[in-house]
Amino acid sequence: MVLAAVVTAVALSAFVDRAFSPALHLTEADWQVSERAGRVTPPATQDADALPQDWHPVTLPLALPVALLGQAEAAREGDAAVRTTWLRVRVPSVPGHARGLLAGQLGLYGARIKTDGTIAVYADGHLVHRAQEQGPLWNSTRTPLWVSLEPPEDGPPVREFLIRLEHTSRSQVAVSSLWLGPVDALRARYHLRAWLQLELPAILGAGFAAIGVFALFVWIRRPHETGYLLFFNLAATSYLRGLHFYVSLPIANDAFAWLTVNSLFWLVTVVHFFLRSLHGQPMRGMTRALVTVTVLVGIATLPLPGLLPNTPRVTPLLYLVVAGMGIVVGTAGARAAWKSSREGRLVAAGIGACVLLGMSDWALQNNVVSPEGWYLGAYANAVALTVFGLLMYRRYVQAIATVEDLNASLAERLAAREAELDESHRRLREIERRQAVSDERQRLMQDMHDGLGAALIGAIRSAERGALPERDVARVLQDCLDDLKLTIDSMEPVEADLLLLLATLRFRLEPRLEGSGVALRWDVREVPQLPWLEPSSALHIMRIVQESIANVLRHTRASEICLSTSTQDDGVCVEIVDNGQGFDVAATLARGGGRGLQNQQRRAAAIGARVDWQSGAQGTRFRLWLPLGSSTSSSPQIGHST
Repeated sequence: MVLAAVVTAVALSAFVDRAFSPALHLTEADWQVSERAGRVTPPATQDADALPQDWHPVTLPLALPVALLGQAEAAREGDAAVRTTWLRVRVPSVPGHARGLLAGQLGLYGARIKTDGTIAVYADGHLVHRAQEQGPLWNSTRTPLWVSLEPPEDGPPVREFLIRLEHTSRSQVAVSSLWLGPVDALRARYHLRAWLQLELPAILGAGFAAIGVFALFVWIRRPHETGYLLFFNLAATSYLRGLHFYVSLPIANDAFAWLTVNSLFWLVTVVHFFLRSLHGQPMRGMTRALVTVTVLVGIATLPLPGLLPNTPRVTPLLYLVVAGMGIVVGTAGARAAWKSSREGRLVAAGIGACVLLGMSDWALQNNVVSPEGWYLGAYANAVALTVFGLLMYRRYVQAIATVEDLNASLAERLAAREAELDESHRRLREIERRQAVSDERQRLMQDMHDGLGAALIGAIRSAERGALPERDVARVLQDCLDDLKLTIDSMEPVEADLLLLLATLRFRLEPRLEGSGVALRWDVREVPQLPWLEPSSALHIMRIVQESIANVLRHTRASEICLSTSTQDDGVCVEIVDNGQGFDVAATLARGGGRGLQNQQRRAAAIGARVDWQSGAQGTRFRLWLPLGSSTSSSPQIGHST
């Protein structure tokens, strides 16, 4: 896409040059060549009549042919002679209606002037433009000619231009046709060509280099992926090849030529290694040949005495060598990657395109084609950006697809694992539920066997022997019924709330108290929750309190019972106080007659609680202490006092 945009811009520029520029197109000129021993500074004025009148008519554009082998021979022998090519361009007369073209400030524009020496332009004998040595690019063939002429002061318009080209023997000289017209009309054309031939290639080269630096940092983090290192080398060598577009670099001409020429050999070699990494075939013979040629050319073209004394003069032959290398690398890479790597085929096609662009530059540089053409090799970076951009795009899309497939696979495995875990949890919950039901059933059976069952059996045996009066049988049955109700109530969730448990007990026992004529005073206050309170421990607490109230009803002849709660000693206390006749606690426990008291102690110990009694003539105070923390099967010694 980048290359297509560039080609479109070049075509539009050429079309505008030919069709819509309001300027005179100068194509007729006279030409002569003189020779001297050295270079001289162009004079401030130069009259064409003062020159030898050995003029030869030519038609612009002018491209003087040069034999490449002769040029190489001159490079070996050394060129002391300096030639000066003169071009005399007369401005044709224009009709009256078109004289406005030559009014006001004028501009002289040419697509290209090619020489290796100073360029001087004279307008009617006066020097109006001079380009002299300022570094490797001081006379770049990519820089179009632009001369802004001062408007004449009440004088005739310009009639003649004299162009002086200084160059060495057998160098390649070319001059495009010229355009003369208003500055505003020609400046846009000049800037467009300069942008397309200089600035845009520089932008593309800098962009390619920036991507190469990014690839280098990726390779530093992932050194096993050598493709990123090869891509960096590719971008670096391509940048060196484009040094033509970085005018301000302070490099000597021979060193500059050495860098730009050898960068092409390095570039082809790096592309070969890149292709090898794509199609996977070693091609050891070709690799050794490419490396050998690259090293030998690099050594032979070093700007040192005894080697090639003037590398810039032999570059046309070297370019033919590197073009052949590029054709071989591209063809061999395409064959190797034809069945194994689609990316390799794409890179090989890119090499072919770059070779064609480079050959067009070679033809333009060596005057094989018109000097008004375009240097297309500068856009090899656009081809490289397009090719490797497609590669990165493909790999990016493939990476995303791989990640998506991996995520889908992981999601499926995760879903399967979650299903397995859900099934396992369901089974565990079912097992726990069944175990809880079994434990609760076992607890209820044991509790009913020890409490309700034992009481009923005792009552039945006493009734069979006739030892119990009916009143006592009714009391025993009432106790059994209360015990059964408490067992059922203990199965209700109390959520660690002792007050809710006591309220349930009050609901069950209050009718019996009212039937016995005993008043119940309820002094229950807010107390902390007991996290360990569960059905089994709740039943122990309810039976301890039930036993205490039952003892009051049976033995003390009390008329009032007070039940209260409080917080003491990191625990919760439940106190039951009556106003009946007291009893000797120690004696009752000692003679073994206080089975109810012993049951209370046993149940309190089972939940990590404590019980004690204080009894006297004014009544009895029973206290149940419950821990705030988790209950334990062992408890401190249960105390009592009289």
